[in-house]
Amino acid sequence: MSYDRDLSFIYRNPTRLVFGENTVNEVNQEVDELGCSRAFVVTDKGVVEAGLTERVEKALGKLWVGTYDKCIQDSSLHIINEAAEIARSKGADVLVSVGGGSVIDTTKGIAIVLKEGGGIQDHQGMQSLTRPQTPHIVIPTTAGTGSEVTYFAVIKDQDNNRKLEFSEDRIIPNVGILDPTMIAGLPPMLTATTGMDAFSHALESIHTTQSSPISDAMATHAIEMIVKYLPKCMENGKDLFARGQQLLASTMAGIAFNNAQVALVHAMAHTVGGLFSVPHGTANSILLPHVVRFNMDACADRYVLVARAMGLKTQGLSDEEIGESVAHAISQFTKSLGIPQKLGDVGVPESRLVEASEVTLSQGPMVFNPKMVSDPDEILSVYKNAC
Repeated sequence: MSYDRDLSFIYRNPTRLVFGENTVNEVNQEVDELGCSRAFVVTDKGVVEAGLTERVEKALGKLWVGTYDKCIQDSSLHIINEAAEIARSKGADVLVSVGGGSVIDTTKGIAIVLKEGGGIQDHQGMQSLTRPQTPHIVIPTTAGTGSEVTYFAVIKDQDNNRKLEFSEDRIIPNVGILDPTMIAGLPPMLTATTGMDAFSHALESIHTTQSSPISDAMATHAIEMIVKYLPKCMENGKDLFARGQQLLASTMAGIAFNNAQVALVHAMAHTVGGLFSVPHGTANSILLPHVVRFNMDACADRYVLVARAMGLKTQGLSDEEIGESVAHAISQFTKSLGIPQKLGDVGVPESRLVEASEVTLSQGPMVFNPKMVSDPDEILSVYKNAC
């Protein structure tokens, strides 16, 4: 595997990262560092019930002005607009998201509405914001999305049953507090699926058309860490060292794909998430080996990097054989974690795969896939293999 002589890229990573056990207690210092004084917390009911939101509120002390806890999976337009209105009424000048990807993406949307006004539906697009948005501190409670370091947000339009994508440098969070104690209680299956979300971010950043030596370095090390530590997190959720390593791997994978983008796996996963409410990490996990096989003839050499990171044998094998071993190893790994192996197992009807294929073709990540796809029938073949 080598890079072309005409390689050129832009690398971004503006988020300040604070890592370590109980670093959640430093959130008040991070608010001060941003020059803010009125922190509004955004979270969901599950995080509240786990006692994690209370830890953040206590650490904020007099800086805390309120909490919104109605976020849901695949957060929606009306939730963002409602939460922004409440945050504005509290005079919030900084947002603190405590949760997984949906909570973080919701908060990115709130940050836009607080600064720009109107509703979040008025601001969909790519790189259209012209000024810094409301400051945002992220405290992840899952280790998979990497949203604490990305300029992406995916919001569901519940009325039209589709996902809207926002790509804005201005919404990259200012601070990410990576505290292993905040994910220690994550249930095993959610640990597994969010962990494979991070794995898919890393792998896709390696095979996209925008990959670079720096993103490859982040991605391959993230894969190595996930293969080693995700099973340990499943075995013992209280293993804070393993939890911390998985949390770092998720952030590193986020940095990788924030620079190199994602591709067909995510385009297909966004579609089945929007149409059939399949959790994002689960969809990515199921689709990943099938997309690897589909893309093989365009980028088999890139999967050599993945194989090495996974600890697979590569000596004496062709690039195509190595790519096939990667696809097989991913399936075996996810099976060992107890993740469903087929889309049909998670409610995707085969009768609607044609529709899903047509929707996928218009998804943003498609333009970064290493293999150009212009015919929905090509996507349909992948869906059928995964179903």
